[in-house]
Amino acid sequence: MRKTLYGNTSGLKNTQIKRIENLYTCNTPHEYIIDPELAQLSVELSHEIRRQIGLLIDRNGKVVYVIVGDFHKIDIPITSGYMALPGNLKGLRLIHTHLKNEPLTRDDLTDLALLRLDYITAICITSDGEPGIVYSGHILPDEDSAPYQILDPASIQNLDIDCLSQILALESELTRKNHLYKPESGIENAFLINATTLDPKEALASMDELKELCKTCSINVIGTSIQRRKTIDPKFVVGKGKLSTLIIEAIQRYATILVFDRELSSSQIRSITDFVEIKVIDRTQLILDIFAKQAKSREGKFQVELAQMEYLLPRLITKNTAMSRLTGGIGGRGPGETKLEINRRRVREKINQLKKEILKIRKQRRQQKSRRKRNDLPIISIVGYTNVGKSTLLNTLTQSKIMAADRLFATLDPSSRRLRFPKDMEVIITDTVGFIQDLPKELMEAFHATLEELSDANIILHVIDISNPRYQQQKESVEKILKNLKLDNIPTVYVFNKIDRVDLDSFDNKWLLNQGVLISATQRESLTPLIDKLESMLFL
Repeated sequence: MRKTLYGNTSGLKNTQIKRIENLYTCNTPHEYIIDPELAQLSVELSHEIRRQIGLLIDRNGKVVYVIVGDFHKIDIPITSGYMALPGNLKGLRLIHTHLKNEPLTRDDLTDLALLRLDYITAICITSDGEPGIVYSGHILPDEDSAPYQILDPASIQNLDIDCLSQILALESELTRKNHLYKPESGIENAFLINATTLDPKEALASMDELKELCKTCSINVIGTSIQRRKTIDPKFVVGKGKLSTLIIEAIQRYATILVFDRELSSSQIRSITDFVEIKVIDRTQLILDIFAKQAKSREGKFQVELAQMEYLLPRLITKNTAMSRLTGGIGGRGPGETKLEINRRRVREKINQLKKEILKIRKQRRQQKSRRKRNDLPIISIVGYTNVGKSTLLNTLTQSKIMAADRLFATLDPSSRRLRFPKDMEVIITDTVGFIQDLPKELMEAFHATLEELSDANIILHVIDISNPRYQQQKESVEKILKNLKLDNIPTVYVFNKIDRVDLDSFDNKWLLNQGVLISATQRESLTPLIDKLESMLFL
């Protein structure tokens, strides 16, 4: 069976290609980095074609990938079936030729660290085509130092270093260190990356919010990086060189996932995940995951799944291992169709099915709404940034027990309760999904009908958590969404919550506080001014 040659084979003679392919038939004893005869043969072929030749050798000593590069470098292909999990090495070592007397290059050492190779070795070639100095390096399992160690130069006669035993010892130490950093089962270790052209303070605030999103999603944050740039790199967001540095830092801290504080395009996902073997998600996917986890009602689950499918569709790309975690069971092969086409077709079918189900539920809701209108009860809708206390306020006002928790998006499904005023008047008061800065467009579209319910409101209560340092930014984000939904013409009452957590005398914006009502949603007695204001707006 003919083995595949990877890399740059253009311009080679058929006889040369055949001889290079024969490298697949060679084996290396466990004690050697590479069998000396195989090393000699690789050097001869590399000198003849004036290109680097690389071999990826597994722990059984078998050559599993043969790569042809150019004069200066080789490009390592995606190695299906060899995944370096945290605390483990890849199970492959790279041995390649250098056409001049050159030690391991920056690219070599970056590949070693990023791909978690068992070993990397460069065999230099002398001017007369003979094996020269041999340079080797390996991962260093110490997060406080350089991520790799370069060994003393050797010769082709000194390749018997008890190689497999050394690799297993290194991996054992990595596993031990990883165990020290390993969180509870099912929890990821995340390294967060923010690339921004904005003011550093805004970037810092956004990163703080990303940390909260991770906390809500039960992700352990082990490191962060904010990169200020003139422009965002269209392929790697922060640039390839900087991304290499950040990923090496993340791996050294035993990260299992990279989270980007922005929405990644399909081309960026492809470039980044082809570049590094670690799970990569963006801010949008993190929010979608939280919504999927928190949705309880049938409609809520359908809406979130629809948003996930619409996010996924443009990102279904060929030969991208990152998509495997998104597509799940979608796939298969049919007559006349590629797997990619089937994936896309099935996602579109799923989207259409979900839209039909949501339409049915919306029809039922319209019927309920018409009954409510016949009763002619005023409607008050509570809106606000996520985790500002909307559900707590509804519970306290109506003595209900709707689930409320100190985390982002604790409530996704809208809740309605009756509220009786002291003057024996009744209203319907509803709680809605929390907003967030840069709410993913897929979620906005999926929840559009739910948010449209706000258009029936007689009054909107805009709850603002004034104990949050970013209250002004959160207020503006909510107002922007209300404006986009054309709801900014409905009478709105600012409700400044959590006054028990701030010093009102030294508050930085006392003028704003005079524009609304001050409350602590957990303290019923503090709600009297709010109830009086609503009563005067509705019944006087």
